[in-house]
Amino acid sequence: MGVENHTSLLNNINSPADLRKLKEEQLPQVCAELRNFIIESLSQNPGHFASSLGTVELTVALHYVFDTPTDKVVWDVGHQAYGHKIITGRRERFHTNRKLGGLKPFPSPDESEYDAFVAGHASNSISAALGLAVAAEKLQRDEKIVAVIGDGAMSGGLAFEGLNNVSSTPNNLLIILNDNNMSIDKSVGGMSQLLISMHSSHLYNKIRYKTARMLTKIGLLNQQRAKSLTRFNNGLKAMLFKQQNIFEGMCTRYFGPIDGHDVRELVRMLKLVKDMRGPKMLHIHTIKGKGYKPAEKNATLWHQPGLFDAETGERIVSNDKVPRFQDVFGETLLEIAQQNPNVVGITPAMPSGCSMNILGKEMPDRFFDVGIAEGHAVTFAAGLAKGGAMPFCNIYSSFMQRGYDNIIHDAALQRVNMVLCLDRAGIVGEDGPTHHGAFDLACLRPIPNITIASPYDEHELRRLMYTAQQPDMGTFVIRYPRGKGSLSDWRCPLEKIEVGKGRCIKDGDDIALLTLGPIGKKMQRVVEQASEQGISVAHYDMRFLKPIDQEILHAIGKKFNKIVTIEDACVTGGLGSAVVEFMAANDYTPTIRCIGIPDKFVEHGTTDELYKICGMDSDTVLDTIVKLK
Repeated sequence: MGVENHTSLLNNINSPADLRKLKEEQLPQVCAELRNFIIESLSQNPGHFASSLGTVELTVALHYVFDTPTDKVVWDVGHQAYGHKIITGRRERFHTNRKLGGLKPFPSPDESEYDAFVAGHASNSISAALGLAVAAEKLQRDEKIVAVIGDGAMSGGLAFEGLNNVSSTPNNLLIILNDNNMSIDKSVGGMSQLLISMHSSHLYNKIRYKTARMLTKIGLLNQQRAKSLTRFNNGLKAMLFKQQNIFEGMCTRYFGPIDGHDVRELVRMLKLVKDMRGPKMLHIHTIKGKGYKPAEKNATLWHQPGLFDAETGERIVSNDKVPRFQDVFGETLLEIAQQNPNVVGITPAMPSGCSMNILGKEMPDRFFDVGIAEGHAVTFAAGLAKGGAMPFCNIYSSFMQRGYDNIIHDAALQRVNMVLCLDRAGIVGEDGPTHHGAFDLACLRPIPNITIASPYDEHELRRLMYTAQQPDMGTFVIRYPRGKGSLSDWRCPLEKIEVGKGRCIKDGDDIALLTLGPIGKKMQRVVEQASEQGISVAHYDMRFLKPIDQEILHAIGKKFNKIVTIEDACVTGGLGSAVVEFMAANDYTPTIRCIGIPDKFVEHGTTDELYKICGMDSDTVLDTIVKLK
């Protein structure tokens, strides 16, 4: 692949102030060195790859033109920001990125003063940056605020809510639209098509800028007149060039599109718009994976490629034949869809991430990628269900939080028959607190007309999916974790499970261990180790949080005076809370220990490391059982 390792300029850049000492003609070399540094680093320490390669020139130009950290850059979709981390004093520690105790996976103000806002989920940059811009104006601070939105984040509804408010609130915000026609998978929808076809006249913008400067200087252009002039100019431009775009229609000055990989042109444009009054948008075109041919050819595969050989581009893939839960989901969904003509699949911009691309490839007319729009995905699914379809809507657990009201108002309240599959439930590892699926059980359990289940293994996942699409099941939630399961022979007959029924995995006499989901499989060895120490543990796989198996709970309440619950979710409000509530309501008085994610945001690390920190690892659970005995 011919990756060169020259960092003569980059090695002397320990802050943006060092970058700004360089001559403008040196910036292309800085970009080349930064890109090579990212390639070499991520080949050995995996992370989000293609997105950050696409923003190298933008990162360098932003920190060269703006006085960061006094001026603030708000990144949207934080996996664009590795170059930003490296330029802002974290180059020497970048090898610790995503590791326990090391650099965080996404921008965070807790880590650096250069990180203006948390950027784990998509589409929040415009709203957050607008707040920062208005605050700076109100408090009379001389700060420039920039929002960088890209990787499909403009398809999210929050971005449009922010954009709408930008047009009606006095501000000097600069929005940079990093248009690479991609999210993680190929970007979809009308906004994508608009960005592909949009064009603008540099001469027009230059004339308009000079005219506005002149009118302001002679006192003829105040805030209100500026807004009126903007509307007039936008109408004139639409007439002259026979085109208009949504941004100018919302009274936001629009510039571009320009080449986002020409760092000197970026610097020129940023200097041009930096001091302009009022909201502005600079539209740049970039290539996801820029500068590394394998990533340019297949940006989706190289979004987060794992270990790879930087020289040859060969990815280092495990030969383990145990599939990931997401792949079992994808294959099973296709199998069910082949049997049930009403089944359709919906995902908010994650077809490959959740393996719904399997259905999309075989049955494209029954597959819908709605873009980064989780709330819309849920309501769209509810509408499909109301119209007679049988939707499987797959959303990452932490992303589901954005569709919470939609689940209540549009699905559960109407008792629609739909399946909500929550991928990446529980501790997800290196992606950290913005991505841990910690809260789904606690926030969904209080909702009426809803079923909540979690499979013990891949066979149970298949059976739950088959059960969920049966008639009159209502809104049916299935949660499962990131990564591999435990079965290489994961195919099994598709059989219906009785809703609300758990099962006893192993009988015992001393302590009842209640688990929900695949973490129960991990506890099998704990039960064996307890037995070796003379403690007889009865293990129950509850399967369903709602409706919970009251027959099992009554049997446990009558037999055991010591109970341990464990769930890969926040310990407050989930399985443990449900068991405590049941025992209290039915006058059982056992001693109960509830194990799960504690009441704090858990940082990043491997899942094993984080389970240990949370007290959810096998050794800690065994110690809890021994002490309880």
